[in-house]
Amino acid sequence: MKRPLILLKSGELQRRENTLYFVDTDGNRRVIPVNAISEVEVFGELSINKRALEFLTQNGIPVHFYNRYGYYVGTYYPREKLNSGYVLLKQAEHRLNGELRLKLAKSFVLGSLLNIVKNLKRYGLEEEAKEIGELIDLVEGTLDIPSLMAIEGKGRELYYRSFNSILKSFSFEKRRKRPPKDEINALISFGNSVMYTKVLTEIYATHLDPRIGYLHETNMRSFTLSLDISEIFKPLIIDRLIFALINRRVLKREHFNREVGVCYLNQKGKEIFLRALEERLSSTVRHRKLKKNVSYQRLIRLECCKLVKHLIGDETYKPFVIWW
Repeated sequence: MKRPLILLKSGELQRRENTLYFVDTDGNRRVIPVNAISEVEVFGELSINKRALEFLTQNGIPVHFYNRYGYYVGTYYPREKLNSGYVLLKQAEHRLNGELRLKLAKSFVLGSLLNIVKNLKRYGLEEEAKEIGELIDLVEGTLDIPSLMAIEGKGRELYYRSFNSILKSFSFEKRRKRPPKDEINALISFGNSVMYTKVLTEIYATHLDPRIGYLHETNMRSFTLSLDISEIFKPLIIDRLIFALINRRVLKREHFNREVGVCYLNQKGKEIFLRALEERLSSTVRHRKLKKNVSYQRLIRLECCKLVKHLIGDETYKPFVIWW
């Protein structure tokens, strides 16, 4: 399994012939095994030249950039290797046709809310799960995307209210994104940013175009399909990881920085979170349909493949739902 290259320190990516190096600001040089990495995650300041970018492009390796708070700002997305005109046309058709788009958007919301219910039941919060179950019953009858987004938003609001019943330390009043003002909001924002890029990397390995989404509005800035698919996996990968790191006291107050009006993970905190995330993504679960063990990372790729099959008419898309 390929792993991401995570650059927390500032430095420079250099290429010499067919070898890539990372040299940090202390002068330490590290050889980058290009054949073994899936993407580059850049959290520090990075200098990179055209020859290094060419090498990354040749090997199909995207580079994701984050700001000083650890929130996603953009991606160097290499030239696509798996272009399919047919899939692109079908993807656009399902976006432009209101009925086809709404059907897919409902699937993403259902996947997200069903996985949230799984998390709540995991922690014995049956009443909270029932409330969100009532919202799930409304999804099928929804007639437009704004109403669907409202249901999803209400479900998230109810879900976040339950966090204080799950977490053993830190208090969490409500979701605040811009900017996060407490430790839990900082973790959610950071985790969701990284989840977005993990999905984007997996989309790159398929025939899908990440710019064409269904639940989220296609625009000039975002890879909206990555946002759509991320909604399904955030409860499993990001939220469960946050619960584990806080309740096991792996992450503590000392791993956060506070400035005027903003709270964010410091470098040590990011390192702890990202290491735990990679362990989680590489862990495996027995797949019911495939009858074999697959990694959490692979589950994301499989979701993309299911979407391709739906678009070309081979198989109706059903969102991933946690079964454990």
